[in-house]
Amino acid sequence: MRLKQFLVLPKLPERILALQELAQNLWYSWNWDLVKLFIRLDPEMWEQCYQNPVEMLSKLSQETLQRAANDDGFVANLNRVHLKYREYLSQKRWFQSKHGDLSGSTVGYFSLEYGLDTGLPVYSGGLGVLSGDTLKSASDLGIPMVAVGLLYRYGYFRQFLSSDGWQQERYEENDWYHMPVQLVRNENDEPLRVSVMLGDTPVQLQIWKVSVGLIPLYLLDTNIPENSTKCREITSVLYGGDKDMRIRQEIILGIGGVRALKALGIEPSIFHLNEGHSWFLTLERIRSLMQENHLSYQEAKQYVWSTTIFTTHTPVPAGNEKFDTVLIHRYLSGLISELGISWKDFISMGRVMPDDDTESFGMTVAALKTAAFANGVSILHGRVSRNMWHNIWPELPTEEIPIRAITNGVHLGSWISHDMQELYESYFGASYTEHPGAPEHWKRVHKIPNAEIWRTHNRRRERLVFFARKRLKQQLTRRGASQLVINKAEQLLDPRIMTIGFARRFSTYKRGNLIFSDTDRLERIINNEDRPVQIIMAGKAHPLDTPGKEIIKEIVGYISQERFRNRIIFLEDYDINVARYMVQGVDVWLNTPRRPQEASGTSGMKAALNGALHLSILDGWWDEGYSDETGFKIGNGEEYDNIEIQDRLESEILFNTLESEVIPLFYDRNDNGVPLHWISKMKAAIEMAGQSFSAHHMLINYAEHFYAPAIKHSRELSENDFSIARSVTAWLEHITRDWNNIVIEDINIPELESTVYVGQKFPVTMKIHLGDISPDDVLVEMISGHLNSQEEIQNYTPVVASLLNNSDEGQPDTKGFYTFAGEVTCTESGRFGIRARVIPKNKHLPHTLKPKLISWW
Repeated sequence: MRLKQFLVLPKLPERILALQELAQNLWYSWNWDLVKLFIRLDPEMWEQCYQNPVEMLSKLSQETLQRAANDDGFVANLNRVHLKYREYLSQKRWFQSKHGDLSGSTVGYFSLEYGLDTGLPVYSGGLGVLSGDTLKSASDLGIPMVAVGLLYRYGYFRQFLSSDGWQQERYEENDWYHMPVQLVRNENDEPLRVSVMLGDTPVQLQIWKVSVGLIPLYLLDTNIPENSTKCREITSVLYGGDKDMRIRQEIILGIGGVRALKALGIEPSIFHLNEGHSWFLTLERIRSLMQENHLSYQEAKQYVWSTTIFTTHTPVPAGNEKFDTVLIHRYLSGLISELGISWKDFISMGRVMPDDDTESFGMTVAALKTAAFANGVSILHGRVSRNMWHNIWPELPTEEIPIRAITNGVHLGSWISHDMQELYESYFGASYTEHPGAPEHWKRVHKIPNAEIWRTHNRRRERLVFFARKRLKQQLTRRGASQLVINKAEQLLDPRIMTIGFARRFSTYKRGNLIFSDTDRLERIINNEDRPVQIIMAGKAHPLDTPGKEIIKEIVGYISQERFRNRIIFLEDYDINVARYMVQGVDVWLNTPRRPQEASGTSGMKAALNGALHLSILDGWWDEGYSDETGFKIGNGEEYDNIEIQDRLESEILFNTLESEVIPLFYDRNDNGVPLHWISKMKAAIEMAGQSFSAHHMLINYAEHFYAPAIKHSRELSENDFSIARSVTAWLEHITRDWNNIVIEDINIPELESTVYVGQKFPVTMKIHLGDISPDDVLVEMISGHLNSQEEIQNYTPVVASLLNNSDEGQPDTKGFYTFAGEVTCTESGRFGIRARVIPKNKHLPHTLKPKLISWW
């Protein structure tokens, strides 16, 4: 079919033309003053367009637009917001003040999904919302970041439930020309395109740009006529299809993403992989360095390792992405040949046990091996990850596995209700508006009068109840319910009583049905005449997760019973908009995962920032966020082998905690009806979340511990035509080749008294044979401390030993041994042990904790 295409834009009167510019930047999603202007134009249209201002402006009548242009008050507010936006884009920010010496460098951030706002549905859940919050906070902090993802034609599914509660999926095609995305064009005004080979098939990609404050997000799209139908479908659905579809999506994201940035003239200094989905980008970076800078494969790989950050989000081995080697060969054999390495060497990168031919290719394993900077997303998850991937570094003690912990956080402007935000601005001071993530502001929450913060929170609960009733009526109408049933929805829920929220992806380990384990007890709790409770639930199961769907069906079955009907509801089609209403309006946020399967979780952080109290298993972020002052716990961090026993015990604890702690505290009121002790916990929770669990806090940690060091390594290794990268690689090859010749002959300590006391110090010497390795190239460390029952040293800090000057001034003795010496302190009573080790030392590397390069005595 032949046709000519052109784009028709709404014709805005000149006085309100700024709306068009403001609608194209996701800055609107965390600026209530701007959102109010769009709502003021047409509240119903705003909701019909899923809060997408681009689509809304295209659908408003010319009469409505002209009326706004004639409204002096509207125009004055618009001009004020537009000026605020312009100032936002030009202000000097935290990163420029703290790391001005790193200007000109860019962080390349890759993620398979981005949850930025309801009106841009290219996300499914927590991972995407974290990515979106990361970009927003990077913009607020001035971190020089460019992001890459995929543009999904159908996005993630919209959920609706059958009358018996079975989840069904509906996929709606996205109209990109009515969304805040713009097709990137070249100098000839043609769509800018790059190509990626999938096996022997070339795939064309076009690039769309999303502006997130100061951060550009580029989304790749294969849905263009030049591609075959099979290739056009690559970017059709998020988390859809089989493994063959997934690997093609991830190759497009990784390899296509690097090529897209290069075509845009953007060459990041460092790359941050948010999960292993984008790992294939490392191959493209290596190939490009080999081709354009004439590095060898090992030199390019070493440079890429030093400049890559990897964040893992999955706390169980089965949840990490793996591909059959047949698929790897099908789509990447050409690139592997281009890199000049053997199939065995390549495939071993993705295996914990390189010689195990039965092991699939693991994206997480490959990322951990090729990233100098790696982290889990909570302190507990970091510990779990170090245990899970210990076999990649079998010679290292688990606590030293190079996987750090940087706990997730949430973007304050996106998740704090505008009512609470106005309250914080009033009491935190003027600087809060410009620097909301500054920890010192949050102490001032205790200055807010109890009655005022309680009044504000009550208002948000009322908004949530009215929103929930409206959504429920829409659900009932779609199912064909009678008008009588629809009208009854107006009486469901009570805006004055304790409201518990539970909303998340429905996976079996999250145990969405745990609170229904004793329905008679639950009935007594929610229908208590003096202290009633209501529960609002929401969430989706993955389309292929039948057990997750069964849990939703089970819950809907329970709440359809007359005894629960007025007190428990399930909202369909959980998305960012539903999440906002819930975390901003509930009194208690419930979370019941099986520890330690929740890597972090962020919904409880969002609720806490709005004054809700978290009631949760001590898992993910709550394991470090909980205290008696900030919320409630279910259990004491126990882990179980038998999940039936775990569910039974923890459901009992959940009910006991509700009945004996949570509900009585909520209903303990003074003469004015204000729950003073509850509000004390609210304020402590707000302070805790604001200080430690914002995305600003998270990104400052990334910048200080990962981004800044990695950028410095990038600059150092690449200067003078990568001369240092080349020399470091040669050094590593020499070290690796001769490492097995290292021998620690003995540890010598002086004869001690029969009794040794805490705090006592004594010298230790070691004779070490280094072969052809120079003592300047190694670090000799003493490990000492308390011994456990397995004779393992616990809670130690390595002490560096120094080379003693022998008669030949630092040369080995006649037998080829060097002498190193140091001092050990007995730090605690009990059995005490000493070990020694040798590891490589090179100031040009982020660290030298590489597999197989460690020798122990």
